[in-house]
Amino acid sequence: MYPRSIKKSPGPLVVRGVLYTLKRKCGRATCRCATGALHETPALAYPEGGRTKTLTLGKSDVAEVRAALKRYNSAKAALDRDADAGVAALRAKRASERSSRRS
Repeated sequence: MYPRSIKKSPGPLVVRGVLYTLKRKCGRATCRCATGALHETPALAYPEGGRTKTLTLGKSDVAEVRAALKRYNSAKAALDRDADAGVAALRAKRASERSSRRS
């Protein structure tokens, strides 16, 4: 069963993925897409369980999702910088230990 209301997380929306425009034909023979002008829908491609999933969006959602993607990328970049600093500190510690053993 699905919950009647989905509780929003306390902070701003953060999502991982790629925002793109999905282009497709609807299948009706008399539609404009049958002769060339495809239907366009904004979509988010995101990883889940080792597979890429697609979530179609409304035009009103694009700005919010774009901002959420930017927040995710900023947080990931900060985490990567912290991880790199941690590795550098560990290397320096190991080098210090090795040089103290030689002395």
